[in-house]
Amino acid sequence: MENKESKAGFTPFAENWNGRLAMLGFVIGIATELLTGKGILAQLGLM
Repeated sequence: MENKESKAGFTPFAENWNGRLAMLGFVIGIATELLTGKGILAQLGLM
């Protein structure tokens, strides 16, 4: 039986994409906070 690497679950491929998207979300959150002058909670109306 051939060993085929899965593209789902806790694989290096999935973890790399998860890290990249997390960094992108963090940068977008910081940029939005700098542009609006409000934190994420204030933007969502929770504060």
